[in-house]
Amino acid sequence: MSDETTIDNYPSGKFDDLTRQSDNNRYKLSGMFREWFLDYASYVILERAVPHIGDGLKPVQRRILHAMKKADDGRYTKVASLVGEAMKYHPHGDASIGAALVQLGQKNLLIDCQGNWGNIITGDPNAAPRYIEARLTKFANEILFNPKTTEWMNSYDGRNQEPVELPAKFPLLLAQGAEGIAVGLASKILPHNFNDLIDASIACLKGKDFELYPDFPTGGTADCSKYNKGSRGGSVRVRVNIEKLDKKTLVIREVPYGKTVPVLIDSILKANDSGKIKVKKVENFSTKVAEIVIHLNNDVSPDKTIDALYAFTDCETSISPNMCVIKDDKPFFTNTDELLRYNTEHTRDLLGKEIEIRLGELENEWHYSSLEKIFFEKRVYKILEKDDARTWEEQLGETFEEMNRYRSLLRRDITMEDIGKLVEKPVRKISKFDVKAVDEKIKTLEQEMEECRYNLEHITEFTIKWYENLKKKYGKDHPRMTRIANFENIEVSRVRTANAKLYVNKSEGFIGTGLKKEDNGEYVCDCSDMDEIIVFMKNGKYIITKVQEKAFIGKNIIYAAVFNRNDTRTIYNAVYRDGKAGTAYAKRFAVGGITRDKEYDLTQGTPDSSVLWFTANPNGEAETLKVYFKAKAKLKKLSDEFDFASLAIKGRAAMGNILTKNQISRIVLKSKGTSTIGGKSIWFDQDINRLNEDSRGKLLGEFSDDDRILAICKDGTFYTTNYDLSNRYQGDLLIVEKLDVNRTFTVIYFDGEAGSFYIKRFGIDKNQHGSFIPDKAGSYLVAVSEDERPRIEIVFGGKNSGRAPEIIDAKTFIGKKLFTAKGKRATNYIVDTIGFTDPAPASDPVTDSDIAPDTSPVPDTSLMDAPEPDTVSETGDTEAPGDEWEGTLF
Repeated sequence: MSDETTIDNYPSGKFDDLTRQSDNNRYKLSGMFREWFLDYASYVILERAVPHIGDGLKPVQRRILHAMKKADDGRYTKVASLVGEAMKYHPHGDASIGAALVQLGQKNLLIDCQGNWGNIITGDPNAAPRYIEARLTKFANEILFNPKTTEWMNSYDGRNQEPVELPAKFPLLLAQGAEGIAVGLASKILPHNFNDLIDASIACLKGKDFELYPDFPTGGTADCSKYNKGSRGGSVRVRVNIEKLDKKTLVIREVPYGKTVPVLIDSILKANDSGKIKVKKVENFSTKVAEIVIHLNNDVSPDKTIDALYAFTDCETSISPNMCVIKDDKPFFTNTDELLRYNTEHTRDLLGKEIEIRLGELENEWHYSSLEKIFFEKRVYKILEKDDARTWEEQLGETFEEMNRYRSLLRRDITMEDIGKLVEKPVRKISKFDVKAVDEKIKTLEQEMEECRYNLEHITEFTIKWYENLKKKYGKDHPRMTRIANFENIEVSRVRTANAKLYVNKSEGFIGTGLKKEDNGEYVCDCSDMDEIIVFMKNGKYIITKVQEKAFIGKNIIYAAVFNRNDTRTIYNAVYRDGKAGTAYAKRFAVGGITRDKEYDLTQGTPDSSVLWFTANPNGEAETLKVYFKAKAKLKKLSDEFDFASLAIKGRAAMGNILTKNQISRIVLKSKGTSTIGGKSIWFDQDINRLNEDSRGKLLGEFSDDDRILAICKDGTFYTTNYDLSNRYQGDLLIVEKLDVNRTFTVIYFDGEAGSFYIKRFGIDKNQHGSFIPDKAGSYLVAVSEDERPRIEIVFGGKNSGRAPEIIDAKTFIGKKLFTAKGKRATNYIVDTIGFTDPAPASDPVTDSDIAPDTSPVPDTSLMDAPEPDTVSETGDTEAPGDEWEGTLF
């Protein structure tokens, strides 16, 4: 076929009927795409995939709920029967209807389910439709159906009537969420919390601001900082909570929204197989709820593994909402605020319409009751009892005229239809007519009509009360499942697992994970296949490249290591000779802002330059060197010392300072140096209980060398850690700070066994961990103070409530002991409240040796419900059997 051949001049053949009929463009290929495809796309968008803005339902969901309402008798009905009922309205197969019905049931809002409906967490499928049953919930019946306010249309076959839109008086779309893929269009709306939606609707009606965040039925924690109100371009990060059971075991009890337990486990196993994480075994103990147990090897950090699980598995997922709905028979992109305001106003309009309809019914009933009262009370019925030759029409006319005499007692004109209803009353009604009962009925109708009119005039306040009543009735059944928090960004380079060993052949210039000792390879470090490495050579050239199995860099390699682009503390100290016999320079520099696989030079680039000394210092250490010179005439001093601390740290392209113009024989290390860039500032972010260097949260201080961090929990346990940024601080934290081994902590706690409050003072040393209150039933921590001279106020209660409050100076009350010591009983009297008050001034310091023994008289125990006082030791501290106890270690 030539290039000029088109549809119109295509050789004749069996496709002529489709390509040549000019009478109807529909049969041309261009016509088919233009009309049939667009018809199909419009049908899928409007009738299948995208929910309606009014009731928040797709057509299949609306038809299912309508069919359930038609069949509803208060009892459970087989799902198979409900599917059959829905097929009267939905022009598709039973499989699609059944799947949509199960999805609606799993949302636990509109459908009351019985039987095995599957599990969205474990991924278990539902039983066959003939084995499961359903009915509408009370909530669905209350907010979703009202034939009087429903617009109807014919079903697809014209045999039945179905609703154009259900009169939903609740933001169902935001509550349930929705997801659909149409032709060239998609919709993804995340579910929100029932109570949050009601609160937001009330705020909307009051003209106040509100904010909505997703609430997923699978739980988890969501970072909604980029939610963008659910509109296009936004995103939500969802994490499961990973519990550190012990240093070898992690437990996951949630799944991210849209994932199941098997999918989550599969992602963990894939990450393990690819070497991104290291786990020993994964066990699935999930039943109705998730329980995934991850066992770790002895040499694997659980904190780092948790971060790696978030970085490399489905333990953290990102969801991109796309809030597209059908409005006015067209796709409409919106956000949570606009959608909620629309639904709230729509609810208010529906409630107003219902009140108007009810008011009209009441007015009709009042009108007829008043007519009936006049008809019997004024004896108008006597006209019908006359025995004469008048026709029935004449009698009705005379009755009509007589009733019109009392028109002033009515609120609207009398019609012949009204007269027809009156004369249809049986004769026995006349004898039983009770004027008093009719008056009571009319009075009740008038009161209800007045209430309706008031509600119409105050429709906003009525809608607010309606929402509040809705929350009171159903809110307790829908607690928030998802926690809202901000996540830190996990650097992959910090958490990726070293799944390979890096070797280097320095003389030949090869480096990679495929080298072995047999290839003259020298072990460098463990690394990941995603790492970058930095390599320095003898001639001063250096390069950053990705880890490979085997790569040639250049001969005479002097240093190689894994490179972290975010590392600003590693400082390189170097001495190099400029040229073959040139001046020796010394420089200190950091490497940053470089391009991968591009060669750089730490020298000035002069040919035959050579590096004479090189060290990499992870904390900016500066060593002292002993430099030996080659002997030559008139050179009296053959050696000298040089301290790198005398040099300023500059950029990688800096030339450096002249070390010597003499020829250097050799350089040796005289002494190791200390850090010259100060300690590392560490912050603690209380929102996520993590350390960081990004100034987020509370500044703990500057850390270096073997400094430690102390964490004290509200249950009296404590532990110390290093300042690694991958640390996770678990437990109900009370204090997180830099550990000061000289600090004294004063603690008030209640001993459940003794039934008394105790005071103790102690210090915490490095690497200590345990509990400073006894592990006994009923024991609990009251307060902790770090003041130098803390004071404690005791207010007495019970039989001793008449005693004046007592102030105790803790430092003079009890000496400093080990954290495992029991301490000293605060009082023998009944305590109402006890706690720390303003500390004593430090101007009059008291040492532990100044503490006097407790010589106060023992109070009369007959006046109080307290045990016998403990004996007083020689040091002044109360002692009793078991005063020294082993701290609870973990």
